[in-house]
Amino acid sequence: MQQTKKDIRALTKEQLRDFFVNNGDKAFRGNQVYEWLWQKSVHSFEGMTNISKETREMLENNFVINHIQVDQMQRSADGTIKNAVRLHDDLIVESVLIPTASRTTACVSSQVGCSLDCKFCATARLKRMRNLNPDEIYDQVVAIDNESRLYFNRPLSNIVFMGMGEPLMNYNNVLKAIDKITSKEGLAMSPKRITVSTSGVPKMIKKMADEKVRFNLAVSLHSAIDEVRTSIMPFNEHFPLKDLREALEYWYAKTKNRITYEYVVWQGINDGQKDVDALVRFCGFAPSKVNLIEYNPIDDGQFQQASDQAIRMYQRTLEANNITVTVRRSRGKDIDAACGQLANKT
Repeated sequence: MQQTKKDIRALTKEQLRDFFVNNGDKAFRGNQVYEWLWQKSVHSFEGMTNISKETREMLENNFVINHIQVDQMQRSADGTIKNAVRLHDDLIVESVLIPTASRTTACVSSQVGCSLDCKFCATARLKRMRNLNPDEIYDQVVAIDNESRLYFNRPLSNIVFMGMGEPLMNYNNVLKAIDKITSKEGLAMSPKRITVSTSGVPKMIKKMADEKVRFNLAVSLHSAIDEVRTSIMPFNEHFPLKDLREALEYWYAKTKNRITYEYVVWQGINDGQKDVDALVRFCGFAPSKVNLIEYNPIDDGQFQQASDQAIRMYQRTLEANNITVTVRRSRGKDIDAACGQLANKT
């Protein structure tokens, strides 16, 4: 029976150095290979041109590089790019490049499918197949950075974990990927340019605070009334708002970082004065920003975008309570690349 080769990017630099020493070579060879794998993002041992052919063959005999492939790229009329990303086991996830006049943002996935059950999100209808590995998350960022340079003539400036999956349900791999992305031995991006968006897993928010992470936190909230939130995000029954609020208070006490809330206003669901008043009470404990997000339909008609009058009511009430508020227009709707639409439809 053929022995399965290990993915070389699962090894730390120290393990790579040990591998070479144990095979009669110098430890620094591990440093060279590590640089090729992460800084230079090569997808084959043959591409490691400063390493001897004999050494490359030894690596080929012992390891694989399970890199992603952009299976299909779609471009929106507004410039947004959506990638259908094929993983080494032929599963597919999606990632998005969102351009503006001053920046390009990568929206990356953290799971194949999703662990949660938000009724308004197309991804939630997909069965969660597995978590993404750190290198698979990293590769999405590299691919979008290359596209940003090619199509917009500038490097990627920001990363948001708002693609497929709940990042905090893949906590260890997401943090390992961010470590690589921010490392000088990786992409050397500032953690302040990275935002992890969660639907709210209180235990993991506290864990992030304890680990003193330096990236930004966004919470996909959508209602600050338990009954309403549970009706549209059923997992809220297990992670109620009281527990989420306590975790966010803990986060702010530890980090002193502003919290961003992602919030869609739907007609007849959360578009009343009582809804915005509850939101003010919920997020008033710390400096906050509320992004009011345009709703992107997912074909079933259950959810309808609230009126402009309701959006203005939210803006007025939040601003009157010294809460920063922005209205975020969706990008890439014509290619199903907008928030909540990622469902492997190409």
